[in-house]
Amino acid sequence: MSKRAVILAGGRGTRLRPYTVVLPKPLMPIGESPILEVIIRQLVQRGFDHITLAVNHQAEIIKAFFRDGAQWGIRIDYSLEDRPLGTMGPLKLIPDLPENFLVMNGDVLTDLDYAAFHDNHVQSGDIFTISSMRRRHLIDYGVLDTNGTGWLTGFREKPGVDYEVSMGIYMANSAILKHIPEGIPYGFDNLMLELLALGKAVAVRPFDGYWLDIGRPDDYAKAIDGFEAMRARFLGS
Repeated sequence: MSKRAVILAGGRGTRLRPYTVVLPKPLMPIGESPILEVIIRQLVQRGFDHITLAVNHQAEIIKAFFRDGAQWGIRIDYSLEDRPLGTMGPLKLIPDLPENFLVMNGDVLTDLDYAAFHDNHVQSGDIFTISSMRRRHLIDYGVLDTNGTGWLTGFREKPGVDYEVSMGIYMANSAILKHIPEGIPYGFDNLMLELLALGKAVAVRPFDGYWLDIGRPDDYAKAIDGFEAMRARFLGS
């Protein structure tokens, strides 16, 4: 089965400044390689044969590094935004998307099985599938519960809050393209709210493996510290 991926690589990486002032976020190094190269090599290992990089900010640097993908044995082409279009807006610029395709951020470090995620979506026939992860946020304060009239009803010392988040990795059916407007910013949030309003079922597939969003400074520091020790986990032997 032919597998197509769109990688969103046009962001400015504002959370990683000052590094991303001179270097595009997808080229931020993890070990000896940029994070986007790690992703591309993972996709190649999982049978993907065509990747489109949706680029904007510092696009020429990204193109110069990845070229046509021949060095990794995959076809790479580019979709250029002349202005930022959000996370889903760039899809409207790509004319040859297949019926089902992977969409993901270009700054994700994970050991998700992309092929299984792709194939499960295709077999299910869903319009959109989100890969999700459980995270826990620790509150650094003593939390007061009150009754609204100035009296304490409970107290929690530095509690944790569990929540489920998008990993920035999705499978999409081409039916979503009719919901994406042309030429204006349109994000993942816009698409999800529209599909919910229309009663369209969106699948969520929880993942319990490794995942970091290296666009976050804390996650990027963890990725740098741990990548070489876990290299085989991401790229094999």
